[in-house]
Amino acid sequence: MKNGKSSEEHRRQAEEEKGSIDFAIVTVSDTRTPETDRSGQAIREMAEAAGHQVVASRIVPDEPEDVAAALDDFSGSGAQVIIFNGGTGVSKRDRTYDVLSRAIEKELPGFGEIFRMLSYDEVGAAAMLSRATAGTYRGCAVISLPGSTNAVRLAMEKLILPEIQHLAWEITR
Repeated sequence: MKNGKSSEEHRRQAEEEKGSIDFAIVTVSDTRTPETDRSGQAIREMAEAAGHQVVASRIVPDEPEDVAAALDDFSGSGAQVIIFNGGTGVSKRDRTYDVLSRAIEKELPGFGEIFRMLSYDEVGAAAMLSRATAGTYRGCAVISLPGSTNAVRLAMEKLILPEIQHLAWEITR
């Protein structure tokens, strides 16, 4: 407990100081289009319903250079949080984690651990196949989720939205 403040006190202070958070969304997929990107749409809808803004979004193929370009572009776009969805599994085409893990400056291992724990309740042992991760990059929170709409909803509801103002505040203070 730093300076005698609890995480609840930090959350309240973050809400007061940060208010609405600016999100960027990157869907990593070789097949999704704006019309079929249900996971990206779910992130947008849930963020906006919670009072936040989506300032940028993009669909990129699961190619390392495209994932890296989206990270670099959106980290300079004014977004405080960049959420990637897709490319976190273990198939040959799943490379989002590989790109982001090399770029992340400060990893938040608890995010992936808790996400997999929560996922276990829904999908069983298959939860261990997810390489969901989070961390910081150039003053932004970077979160990488599976492409499954159910996984996105779970992460947004249970992890991201309850803590996003606090996370954004901690990164910039």
